[in-house]
Amino acid sequence: MKHFLTLADLSPETMHEILTLAVEIKKAWQAGTSEPYLKNKVLGMIFQKPSLRTRVSFDVAMLQLGGNGLYLSPNEIQLGQRESTADVARVISRYVDVVMARVFSHQDVVELAQWADVPVINGLSDYSHPCQGMADFLTILEYKGGFKGRKLAYLGDGNNVATSLLFGAALLGMDMTIATPKGYELHPAIWGMGERLAQQTGARLITTHDPVEAATDADVIYTDTWTSMGQEEEAEKRRRIFPPYRVDEACLSHAQDDVMVMHCLPAHRGEEITDAVADGPHSALFDQAENRLHAQKAILVWVLDAA
Repeated sequence: MKHFLTLADLSPETMHEILTLAVEIKKAWQAGTSEPYLKNKVLGMIFQKPSLRTRVSFDVAMLQLGGNGLYLSPNEIQLGQRESTADVARVISRYVDVVMARVFSHQDVVELAQWADVPVINGLSDYSHPCQGMADFLTILEYKGGFKGRKLAYLGDGNNVATSLLFGAALLGMDMTIATPKGYELHPAIWGMGERLAQQTGARLITTHDPVEAATDADVIYTDTWTSMGQEEEAEKRRRIFPPYRVDEACLSHAQDDVMVMHCLPAHRGEEITDAVADGPHSALFDQAENRLHAQKAILVWVLDAA
C-alpha cells in the first residue's frame, strides 16, 4: 500500500520519479494526448478545512485522468466526532479507490492511512503540505531546469509548507535557507529529519533569523501567509512581528537577477508579499497554482500504480 503523507517518507529516487511523471502527464495534457490512467477510479476527498486549490485541482485531476472525485464536506465527515477515524477509514475504503484528506491534525491523516484499505493522500495537515511541495518543485524544475547548485530561500513562519519545502529540497539536493522570527522556527525534530534526508543528496540546509541572509543570492524566494487557519487569535501579534520578512522589491534586490518568487496562496497582499512582487516579472505564483493539478495527477497515478 502506497500512502502519500509527507515528503519525508520518500526516497530521492521516488521524489524524482513522481516529478518526472508529473512532467510527462502535463506535457501530454498540453498536447491533448492525456492517458485515462484512472478510468473508473473514484477519489474520496475528506475536507475539515475549506480550500480553493485543493478541492478544484484534485477534482479536475480525476476528471482529466478518466476518474471521478467525490467531495465530502466538514459537516458530512467529522473525523473522531460523529464516528471514529478508524471506522471512517474502513467504511470509505469499501466505496472508493483512493482517499485524499485535508485536515487540521496530522494524526487524523496518519490514522486514516493506518486503517484504510486504499491509498491515503495528505491534502494538508498541521505538520506538512506534501502535495503543495510536489507542485512547488515541479514549478522550480520548469523555471530553473534542475535543483543542484540552486538556492531556495523561505521567509516567514516555520509552518507546514516550510516543512514540506525543507524535506523536498533535502531529497532533491537543493540548498535551502529558512529565515523565521525568533520563536517561529521549524521544530528541531523536523529540522533534524531534513538534515538526515540531506545527507543522501548533499543539500545544504541553513536556518537563520536574518531575512537578508536568506534572500542573498537566492534563485527562488518563497513566502506564505503569516497566520495559518486555526491561528486566527495570533494574527495581530504576528502582524507586528513578521514585517521584516515581507517579500518586496527591496528583498528581491539581494537575490539573483532572475530570482523566481513563490507563494502557495491564498496571499495576504501587503502583508507577506506586495502587489508589485506578486504581479511582477519574477512571480511564479499562478504557474505554481496550476501545477497543483499536474503534480497531484502524478501523485494519484503513483499511489495507485496506474502508469
